[in-house]
Order: sequence, then structure tokens, then C-alpha cells
Amino acid sequence: MKPTSVYTKFSYSTPEMAEDLAGFLSTTTIIALTVFFTLLCAIIIIGHVLEENRWVNESITALLLGLCAGGVVLLVTKGSDSHILVFSEDLFFLYLLPPIIFNAGFQVKKKQFFKNFTIILLFGILGTAISFCIISVGDFLLFTRIGVKSLSTQDYLAVGAILSATDSVCTLQVLNQDQTPFLYSVIFGEGVVNDATSIVLFNAVQSINFNNLNVMIILKFLGTFLYLFFTSTALGVVVALLSAYIIKTLYFGRHSTDREVALMMLMAYLSYMLAELLSLSGILTIFFCGIVMSHYTWHNITESSRITTKHAFATISFIAETFIFLYVGMDALDIDKWRDSSASPGTSIAVSSTFFALVLIGRAAFIFPLANILNYVRRSKNTKIEFRQQCIMWWAGLMRGSITIALSYNQFSNTHSSSTEDAALMITSTIIVVLFSTVIISRICLQHC
Repeated sequence: MKPTSVYTKFSYSTPEMAEDLAGFLSTTTIIALTVFFTLLCAIIIIGHVLEENRWVNESITALLLGLCAGGVVLLVTKGSDSHILVFSEDLFFLYLLPPIIFNAGFQVKKKQFFKNFTIILLFGILGTAISFCIISVGDFLLFTRIGVKSLSTQDYLAVGAILSATDSVCTLQVLNQDQTPFLYSVIFGEGVVNDATSIVLFNAVQSINFNNLNVMIILKFLGTFLYLFFTSTALGVVVALLSAYIIKTLYFGRHSTDREVALMMLMAYLSYMLAELLSLSGILTIFFCGIVMSHYTWHNITESSRITTKHAFATISFIAETFIFLYVGMDALDIDKWRDSSASPGTSIAVSSTFFALVLIGRAAFIFPLANILNYVRRSKNTKIEFRQQCIMWWAGLMRGSITIALSYNQFSNTHSSSTEDAALMITSTIIVVLFSTVIISRICLQHC
């Protein structure tokens, strides 16, 4: 009897299955992934060569290579398309962001983090709320003068939430945890809480009925926010403690270190998915899960597993970070959104400049007042936040990234409250702010942080 390969059986059993296989092994997808992996390799090599360079880091390199790749695709398709991979919120929020936030919690210096926990919460929650209010009011007052007139109240508030989200990923690359431990712990810790707060604010804006707004709805919103914050944190802690208990009780290391590492990875990801399933903040959950795992679970695994987990989590996080910046750079040349916008260059520049000016003012409005209030309360000179540190906190928190773009697409891709042109203008202007803040602001931070 003539032997038949597995592939032959699968391919020709039914026409429908053959069609599914052809779709799964799409040449377009393979080419796209090949290009992405090639660019990722190039970014790593360039990053290594420019390791000592104070003007360029891997995030800037990834953005610029992404822009170049998008430009090449535009030329090849003669301006009809710029996409190799289409921007997907699921890809970002479910696969790329969790390992980055978890590793940040896993590697963070806990002593510094909890020493500055009050400052982190104050800046991350109250500061984000102040920034949200200033940006929302600012765009409401200024956009009609620029010529953007079709946005609804919900859109204005959504813009406030979108532009309040800092880029924690880029902050990791411009600050050194060993050289500036105080600034790193405060700015990054605030960034994580800020991202969670911004997403909670954004979701609240989607659910509020603006035709029936009253004090009780506002109080309910505040109660919901506090519930989400503490419940999300508690879930991350519980899952991490459970992983420590399981590994310590069953002692996986006596048979296989692979199981220890796999269990840690899967339970960390499980904490994020449970939070999303329960409509909590996955960012907060997996961040605190990382912190508690590094303190309890990590000390209950074998020595070889400790080395493996430390490097494995850092490597996965690094690849995800680089992929995000490459993705954002390539998506900046989304030709369809630029065409839909149909705004003049002057209008586009005016809206982008207004966005960035409001981000500047919104961040300054809480960094300097809150820092000086803390300095007044804290009498000891060693605990005071110096003016130079305040400026770095202000400047480093101006960077906007993939969360900003993801929320912008969520709000304006399928909007019914504003015109297609104005919705596209909001997306393209957000992309301009992200590119400008990442390339220019991060370069300044690299020089002075």
C-alpha cells in the first residue's frame, strides 16, 4: 500500500478543508510575518551597535524602521495600501501588553516602589483625573475654533481619556532603574496606574448617559473606579500567592523545572485574562501579580528556574516592546485614515499642536502642584522632590504610545456621533502626537535623565 503523508491526508480529505488550509497558510501572512521578524532582527542589531549612543534607543529605531517599511509598502502598492499587518486592539491588549507590564512588576525594585507608593498613587490617580479634565475642557473650547465641529460631548471626554494615557513602555527605555531609582519607580509606577486609570475613565465615558447626568452618576463613577482599583490589585495578589503555594506544596522542581516555569507564565497570564473576563483592570492585576510573584513564587522554585524565569520574562517583554514600536511606526502611514481625514495640512497641524499643548499643560497642572504639596508635608530634605526631578517627571510623562493609539481607534474607527472626516482627523492627529512625543521627547529624556 502506498504511504500517504499527513499533509496529503489533511489537504485532500475535503475541498472545504483544503480551502481552510490554504487560508491558514496564506502567502500574504507569511510574507508579512517574515518582514516583521526581519525588521525585529535589524532593530536588535542596530540597538546593539548604538548601545552607547545617547540620542537613539531601540524604541526610536523601531519607530523609524516601521515608518520606512510602511513607506516601502506604499511605493510597492502605488499608494493603495500601507499595511503589512492591520492594527488590532486584541493583538495589543491581549498578547503584547501583558508580558511587558508583568515583567515590569517582576523586575521592579520593590523597596523603592513601595517607599514611593503614596506619590505613585497620587500622581497616577488624582494626577490623571486632573489631566483628563484639563484636556477634555481644552479640546471642547478650542476645536470649534479650529473647524472641528461634529464631535459630541462623549468624543471630547474620550479625547481627554485617550491623551491622558502615558507610554509606560517608552519610559522603561529612557530611564535607568539603577542610576535613577527614585525617578524610575515613581514615573514607571505612576505610568502603570495612569494607564489603568485612563482606560477606566475611557470605559466610563462610553457607559455614561449624557442626557441624564447628575451627582449620583458621578458618585457612582467614583465608587466604580475605587472598586476596580482595589479589586484588580487584590486579584493579582491572590493569583500570585496561589502560584507560590502550589509550587511550594507540590515541589515541581524535583521532576521538571520546565513545569515550574510554565506554571508561573501561565498563571501570570491567567491573572490578566481573569481580570478582563471580570471587567476589571488587567494592567493593574498583572502588574501586582508580577510584584508578588517575584517576592514569593520566585523564592520557591529551583535555582535553574530562577535564572530561566528572569531571562525568559525579560526577553519576551523586550520582543513585545520592540514589536509595538515597529507596529506603531508602520501604522502611522495608514493611507486610508489620511485620505478619510481630508483636512488641510494647516488644520491637521493645528489639531495636533492643540493636542500636544493640552498634554503639556495637563501634566504640568498636577506634577508641580502635587509635588510641592508633598514637599510641604514632608519636612525632611531627603524626602523632598527637587525641582529638576519635577521637570523630569513632567517631561518623561509627556510620551504617548500604543495605548493612546488603540483607544483612539476604538473611539473613532466606527463612530456615529461625529463625521467620518473629523473622526479620521482625530486618529491621524493622535498618531502625529505619538510619533512626535516618542521621537523628540524621548531623545531629550535620554540626554537629561
